[in-house]
Amino acid sequence: MAGEKTDQSAQQAQNFYNKGVAAFERGNLDIAIDLLVQCVTLAPGFSRARKFLRAAQIAKFRKEKKGKMATQMQEFSAMLLRMKIAGMMKSGKTEAALLECEKLLAMNPLQSQNVELAVEVADAAGHPDASLFTIEAAYENNPDDMLLLRRVADYYMRVGEYDKARDAYVKLNAFLPNDQNIFKQLKDAEARLTMASGWEDAAGQKDGFRKLIADKDQAKKLDIQSKAVVAGSDADELIAEARARIEKEPNNLNFYRALARLYTSNKRYDDAVATLTSAREFNAADPELDRAITMARISAYEAKIEAVKATGNKAAAREVETEMSQFVFDDLVSRVQRYPNDLKLRYELGLQYFNYEYYDDAIGQLQLAQRSPKERVEALYYLAKCFAKKGQRDMAVMQLETANEQLMVMDDLKKKIVFELGDMAEQSGDMEKAFSYYKDVYGADIGFEDIGVRMERIYKLRQTQQG
Repeated sequence: MAGEKTDQSAQQAQNFYNKGVAAFERGNLDIAIDLLVQCVTLAPGFSRARKFLRAAQIAKFRKEKKGKMATQMQEFSAMLLRMKIAGMMKSGKTEAALLECEKLLAMNPLQSQNVELAVEVADAAGHPDASLFTIEAAYENNPDDMLLLRRVADYYMRVGEYDKARDAYVKLNAFLPNDQNIFKQLKDAEARLTMASGWEDAAGQKDGFRKLIADKDQAKKLDIQSKAVVAGSDADELIAEARARIEKEPNNLNFYRALARLYTSNKRYDDAVATLTSAREFNAADPELDRAITMARISAYEAKIEAVKATGNKAAAREVETEMSQFVFDDLVSRVQRYPNDLKLRYELGLQYFNYEYYDDAIGQLQLAQRSPKERVEALYYLAKCFAKKGQRDMAVMQLETANEQLMVMDDLKKKIVFELGDMAEQSGDMEKAFSYYKDVYGADIGFEDIGVRMERIYKLRQTQQG
């Protein structure tokens, strides 16, 4: 009877899978997800079903357009569900926790905390394929997420997929050529791949590690890449190899970036710019690529300034500095026009306007920039500076108070904000309020600006008033 029940469950799971895949192919994502969840509920080890389920969850998430309030409510629900899953794990209910993870991933299959927990649960439940599909799917939809790629590489190593691990570490090494841990992991992946091919006997011999690597030219190149600074013939060799990779895969943006980094580290800035500009020909709408081109050009200016200063011609150096400043401004204006929704660029342009004392223009950019969670507090700070320069002290205080409320730790930015609030209060004649702000900064950093002088001045004033 038990065997018949098992066969019946397997057939039901297969039926759910067939219907789920058909619904997925028709674009009926909600139905596909429901059917595939029922499939993996009956057969947790049904790998193909899990893979289609993950694809359906991601497709649905990409398709949905949730408002800010709905997103916040969903994240709150996800947080509660993560707590529930963690409790189930502590109780040893791993299979039940795995099903709850599918609900979690249905909310957001790309959110890092959801992915991490789903992988942890799948591993604990003894379903490594589920872990792998979750990680791979998340990375495929976030190919520039190096942290996620690192998790992918590490997971391939754990499950013995050494060829895939090596490929992942090669990509990481191209992005982060000076990261010694990645370099060591790449060597380890190469060694394990060779050992898996039947060369285990080389491990205990002299220079065994090198003998474990099938391609000794690759071993030499890895040794070159491990150096903090690659120059001379070593650099030429890596540059030639990078060029060859581009010729072989001309649409792989990572290879262009890797070559540009090699050029930059050897102060060949014009070559770096030319390389990145070539990459932009087939990927014209990449803000990070444009930023890399900008940084390479700024580096070229800085090198030129240093060279001119070395000749003692200060006037010529100032001319190049002026030229660089104009380039930075014009470039920012151009990039904001190309990427009007990039709030980091809005913030940077706002600072440029502020530095040139175009306060109204700066306010316009910074008000947009404050919508970004990353730039919000600093944008508020410089908005306050702009309003203060315009003589609108009440508006300045409002921005500073809003910024101050959002910082819990007295870090450098909070010290600047609180100090400015104290200065505003002092300018308005409210010395007690100024003192309350100043003492917070003074208690955290006695050497900040002229806080010591200001505290002493207020102390003396208070003593005079009391006397």
